[in-house]
Amino acid sequence: MYAFQFRHDLNLLDIQWTGHFTPEIAMRYARELLDAFRRSGFRPGYRLRIDMSAINVQPKDAIMTVHEALRDFPRASRIAMINGSAIGRQQIRRLMTQPYLRVFDPAEDSLAWLTAPEDVAA
Repeated sequence: MYAFQFRHDLNLLDIQWTGHFTPEIAMRYARELLDAFRRSGFRPGYRLRIDMSAINVQPKDAIMTVHEALRDFPRASRIAMINGSAIGRQQIRRLMTQPYLRVFDPAEDSLAWLTAPEDVAA
């Protein structure tokens, strides 16, 4: 359904979504992610990658649950979302309006952008 990894060598929180969420799963995901973040030692300014390539979109009620539950999540300096679906990209762009976010397909391009020096990433 989902997995996350804190990659200290890259200051990267790497998340994979592999299934469709229900509101209950979305709440569990948000709680687990917040707890893991607190234990990780990461601070605002980390890099975030969410790989949604295994799914197209999330159900609206579930994605709104995630969106609300993580509203105050510590801010990343760059966010890369991976999704090859036009409809999935539309859902991402509707909910995530940060200027430091980019949507990618394939995943390899996202890692290069996330790890590039600040002046190169723009």
